[in-house]
This record gives sequence, C-alpha cells and structure tokens, in this order.
Amino acid sequence: MPHIILKMAAGRTEAMKHAVAENLAKAVIETLGVDESSVSVAIEDVAMSDWAGKVYAPDIQGKSNTIYKKPGYDPFQ
Repeated sequence: MPHIILKMAAGRTEAMKHAVAENLAKAVIETLGVDESSVSVAIEDVAMSDWAGKVYAPDIQGKSNTIYKKPGYDPFQ
C-alpha cells in the first residue's frame, strides 16, 4: 500500500499537481508491481519562506537515512 507525500514549493497549478500525482503513481505501480488501487498520492504546498524550517530540517536533515535521492542544495550554508 504505497502512499506518497510530495512536499513542494507553493504556486503550482491544480493541473500540474494532478499530472505529477499521476506520474508518481505510475512510476510506483510499474517499479513495485502493485495495483493502481493500492497507490495514493498527497501533495503539501509549502511557502518558500517556510521550506528550511518545515521541510529541509525535519524531513531531509532529520531523516537523512530515509533519503534515497539527496538534494543538491543546503539552505543553511
């Protein structure tokens, strides 16, 4: 039962959100061999001014052992 939570900078259109959700779900279905009905995707918009404190520190730095694709930036440097 994969559930994907995508946190991204606010400002994308609803059409963009639907498209990325469909593409993420498709990749999970194809890669993991799961049924489409078992995949869900949530999207959380985050203001750029809040990104470092609400996403980078707790989800990227704080859970670095769970990050399989690391970002190429560090807002604290």
